[in-house]
Amino acid sequence: MARDYYDILGVSRSADKEELKRAYRRLARKYHPDVNKEDGAEERFKEINRAYEVLSEPDIRARYDRYGEAGVSSGAGMGAQDFSDFGGFADIFESFFSGFSGGGPGPGQPSGRRRNGPVRGNDLRLDLKLEFRDAVFGCDKEIRINTLETCSVCSGSGAKPGTQPKTCSTCAGMGQVRRATRTPFGSFTQVSVCPTCSGSGQVIEEKCDACGGKGQKQETKKLKITVPAGVDTGTSLRVPSKGDAGQRGGPPGDLYVHLFVNEDAEFKRDGINILSDVKISYLQAILGCNIEVDTVDGKHEVEIKSGTQPNTVLVLEDKGVPRLGNPVSRGDHLLTILVEIPNPSRLPSEEQDLLEKLAKLHGERFGKASGFERFLGGLFRG
Repeated sequence: MARDYYDILGVSRSADKEELKRAYRRLARKYHPDVNKEDGAEERFKEINRAYEVLSEPDIRARYDRYGEAGVSSGAGMGAQDFSDFGGFADIFESFFSGFSGGGPGPGQPSGRRRNGPVRGNDLRLDLKLEFRDAVFGCDKEIRINTLETCSVCSGSGAKPGTQPKTCSTCAGMGQVRRATRTPFGSFTQVSVCPTCSGSGQVIEEKCDACGGKGQKQETKKLKITVPAGVDTGTSLRVPSKGDAGQRGGPPGDLYVHLFVNEDAEFKRDGINILSDVKISYLQAILGCNIEVDTVDGKHEVEIKSGTQPNTVLVLEDKGVPRLGNPVSRGDHLLTILVEIPNPSRLPSEEQDLLEKLAKLHGERFGKASGFERFLGGLFRG
């Protein structure tokens, strides 16, 4: 039994679009086959993608909520009003109810529906991995995709050059055949796809050698795409008209590029903010100083104020990720200060002596051993 898509993403049935996106990004990072080599990770990744594709589209999600898996696979579970979106159901519906009145179409009605008109090409999907900084600032990428292209030899007709497809003699070019059935309730006409031409209305007697009569050939082509600044794992880019070629003069499909961002050794991302740590010495924390830190824009000077405590977070404004669709607006860089405490055995003896004197002085000033003195005493004597 298929698992519930909400359970797969770990969200409630009332989850909004942003909750779905966050859940998808988290799980996609964890189970992507290039990252997770465990058994079952790839299937889990496909399952996560399928769940997000369904739940991220309001109309499809509504059908899933109403009918479950049956409502989003092969058109099953749809109401009669949805048959126009699913060719298979439309044909089944038509085969039972076409010609319901008296054994044939009424006056002025078309005698059949030809299936040899233009057909739009299929959409394609490509997964693309990006480096952290490429996702932050955007980049141009050259990709390779395998697509179905119109055969250049037969111009998509599927017929050998010098010949033409001929009208199907079985259905007279209509793509459908009708069969009348008499019952006690009257005469009914059943319409079905022509078995000879498979609904195209035409037959090819001499097939094109280049494409085997299909009118299309698989080809690999290069594309240059622009990745905008601010994308993240889970972002999908639509490249219009770069999918499979259409048939019989139909328009091509689109290409959808799904992005996955590699982790960076130094920086982490939280929405449009960037997080990183910087280590300073205990003396720098006590006395204060100016230091240079790394940001995605390069080196940046930061003031460490005297008395800075461990885990203090400094905010570097406008040093984060550009907002997707509005690169002028940027997030912040949140810098966490980590204070390094030295190993006493590695300190020179004179430095140890100075620290012990400082601890004693500190204790005498307050009339009793301070926490600082106890700490240092324990550090150097323990």
